Amino acid sequence: MSSVVSGAGRGAGFAVAAIVLAQWLGTSLWFSPSGAAEDLSAWLDLTPGGFGWLLAATQLGFIAGTLASALSGAADRFPPERIFAVSSLAGAALNSFWTWAEPAFALAWVARFGVGVALAGIYPMGMKMIVQRVGGGSGWALGWLVAMLTLGTAMPHILRAAGASLPWQSVILGASVLAVAGAVLILLIQAGHVRVAVGSAVQGSTVQGSTVRGSTVPGPAAIRTLIGLPAFRASCGGYLGHMWELYAFWSVVPRLCADIASRPDDVGGVAALSAVVIAAGSLGCVLGGTLSRRFGSEAVAAAALASSGAICLLYPLLPAEADALKMAALALWGFFVVADSPQFSSMTAGYVPPGMVGTALTTQNSAGFLLTVVSIVVLQQAMTVWGVNAVWLLVPGPVLGLLAMRRLLVRQAA
Repeated sequence: MSSVVSGAGRGAGFAVAAIVLAQWLGTSLWFSPSGAAEDLSAWLDLTPGGFGWLLAATQLGFIAGTLASALSGAADRFPPERIFAVSSLAGAALNSFWTWAEPAFALAWVARFGVGVALAGIYPMGMKMIVQRVGGGSGWALGWLVAMLTLGTAMPHILRAAGASLPWQSVILGASVLAVAGAVLILLIQAGHVRVAVGSAVQGSTVQGSTVRGSTVPGPAAIRTLIGLPAFRASCGGYLGHMWELYAFWSVVPRLCADIASRPDDVGGVAALSAVVIAAGSLGCVLGGTLSRRFGSEAVAAAALASSGAICLLYPLLPAEADALKMAALALWGFFVVADSPQFSSMTAGYVPPGMVGTALTTQNSAGFLLTVVSIVVLQQAMTVWGVNAVWLLVPGPVLGLLAMRRLLVRQAA
């Protein structure tokens, strides 16, 4: 964390550290049902496919929230600190109240959809707050931010491993308490404190015949302008390929770990293995952010995307009895699968006009998470039929993502 603080400068150091920590706490809401998958599925009488739809509810809510934010321009009209804090508190309430009611899939689904909407005010706003305080070349700081999101994703498994004997509701409630703490932390940051101009590559330039400035009014017109930028399309295309793989992989990590655990019925043991695999991605984000300062975000994102795709392709081919090798491969897969995420966000923020950064990030997030709904449900269903071979359905994501961002790689090399 010290590198984050020192890199941000004396004035912004506390704010950056607080944002990074609050991101970890707030995003623990995201996969909180996964930390209690078996007990929750039994409580709601869900099949693996039904549990996939429960996870997809959060993704759909996130899509709805980011789409509404992008179309209304809310992401660039209101202070991101305020949006983040309110969203964290709302998400915490929606995440937990239904677990104490009578079992009802419809109620759980609607509540988790609401959590997704709330997360649309947490994840993109965390990125915007970082970019505002760090400015150009924000890949290193965003690496820390997404590392915390990754730890937030692993947090339900950590809570489950720590309290395996406690009721499954404790995992959900624990995530809500963490989100409240994140909101309080953000409220300590003064809105507008140490902001830095971003998007310097295009600031004051002409895009499609009209001057692009930091005061650009966001909304549908801004989205059309963004789509007209080739660099934005290339970065967004790479991000979409990355997203096809990322959340679907995270959703099946407990099942993959259960296959190689010494005791598949050991809830705490499987949760601990799952936490290790997902949390490994936080190291990938931090290392990728550090390397981006030397090699550029484009090269780091491409290397991580290619590496995770290669492991996805090879994993089903590993010997069935080689549990240690499989665990190492899963940890390495977890390391690479999210390491490119902050670099795509950094590229997008640098390729767009300063007044459209919030809209650009929420638009990109909305499109990416729409893909995750498909990949999560498809993979959950396919695992019941094809077993571990079903992960091959994720391979097209990295391949198409690399093809989409080839323009950026050629540009960087030039």
